[in-house]
Amino acid sequence: MAPKKSMSLLPIFLKLDGRRCLLVGAGAVALDKISSLLKTELELRLVAPDARPEIQQLHSEGKIDWIQRKFSPSDLDGSFMVIAATDSPKVNAEVYLESVKRGILCNSVDDIPNCDFFFGSVVSRGDLQIAISTTGESPAFAQQLRREVDVQLPDDLGPWLQTLGALRREILSSHPRNEGRRLLLHQLAQRQVCESRSCPSRKLAFPHRGNDQLGQPHSHGTVYLVGAGPGDPDLLTLKALRMIQAADVILHDDLVPQAILKEAPPNAEIVNVGKRCGTKTITQADINSLMIEHARQNRCVVRLKSGDPLIFGRAAEEIAALELAEIPFQIVPGITAAFAAAAAIGCSLTDRNSASNVIFSTGHHAQSHNRASLPRLEDATRVVYMPGRDLNLLAEEWLQDGLPPEFPCALISRAAQPDQQVRHTTLAHLSDAKAPQAPSLLIAGWALPDAARLGLCQPDHEGEPALLAGQSHEALYPAGRT
Repeated sequence: MAPKKSMSLLPIFLKLDGRRCLLVGAGAVALDKISSLLKTELELRLVAPDARPEIQQLHSEGKIDWIQRKFSPSDLDGSFMVIAATDSPKVNAEVYLESVKRGILCNSVDDIPNCDFFFGSVVSRGDLQIAISTTGESPAFAQQLRREVDVQLPDDLGPWLQTLGALRREILSSHPRNEGRRLLLHQLAQRQVCESRSCPSRKLAFPHRGNDQLGQPHSHGTVYLVGAGPGDPDLLTLKALRMIQAADVILHDDLVPQAILKEAPPNAEIVNVGKRCGTKTITQADINSLMIEHARQNRCVVRLKSGDPLIFGRAAEEIAALELAEIPFQIVPGITAAFAAAAAIGCSLTDRNSASNVIFSTGHHAQSHNRASLPRLEDATRVVYMPGRDLNLLAEEWLQDGLPPEFPCALISRAAQPDQQVRHTTLAHLSDAKAPQAPSLLIAGWALPDAARLGLCQPDHEGEPALLAGQSHEALYPAGRT
């Protein structure tokens, strides 16, 4: 069978308010179309010998005009468009042919040859409408895509679009028509727009309007403490992505990759305030000062942190500084490295049979000077952020705390990154393990996969996992793991 030649369609959105639409048929298919058509405030006339009770009720309420008889070509007179929705292919074809003679657009439901246009599957957020069409090939597939898009779109897009539209009209009436105005409108479409006349986007549109002129007290921009996740852009939350795309300035950790930073607007100021491996080119006090300084300039400030901002990200110090300076802030959580690392080894951090607790700590907090604060629970999964290069001290202290030598351990380096690495071992051999590439994380506990729990991976003299006799490589690294 020769492949079907594809059609080139022009997607358009029609204003139908006050225009007449003729609907031929009054069954279940017609009822489905009525619910969509009445939202457009058109004048709907329906022709059919019989009608479903729901359609009769709409007629009695004056919402539609029902003519109770068979279709006649004269019914098309005065119509802007026509929909044939009967259960008779012959009648539907007649409606289409008569419409073509009169130059009236016609849709014959589930009959592609007898259609001038197709109904899309629509996702709505107020004035925002996204229509999906398969050119009649598979309405069910279009509906499935609509559901997937609907889940992804924020619920507040409708009110946001109204506010943006009002600001756009104000700009069109006050700014000269030139390239600068066009670029400004495109720039504002990437930013958050709030109702306040002092919001950063309004300041960008009208930089010469001071707060005193507006009769409003001085206000500051907002600082957003945003989690960038483990580094994979696909693991950003939708809100984190929106904030990055709306930022005036981004103060980011060293671990945040360029793939995420490139989502920022072209005019955003991007500053690396990272501190890694003991190298401190900027202090925490400097970071606090930068956040406050930019916010006082009425800028939208994103403090972008790797993973989740509330897990070993010094968020408490930054929150305290912002509160002291009376700077408004919001927290946007992210996927922490522990969850990305657990996913990398196919491990649930909790297990009803072996792990009822999870302990998060950092490498230096997991060692002796803070041992009294670390719970000694053998049924807990232990997650150690930044375990460091020398794992000997940590291993010795866990053994002294009573954990068994066969306690499963996994070192995960650069979790969720393309160059991610995973090494399984046991507590007895942890001190022999080769130092993982930073950033890394240690997960230990009975909830780890069977390969580690059964002692299949004993490190060799180079610190790399080695297989016990008779075991396959897949036992150490199951399919889909690296």
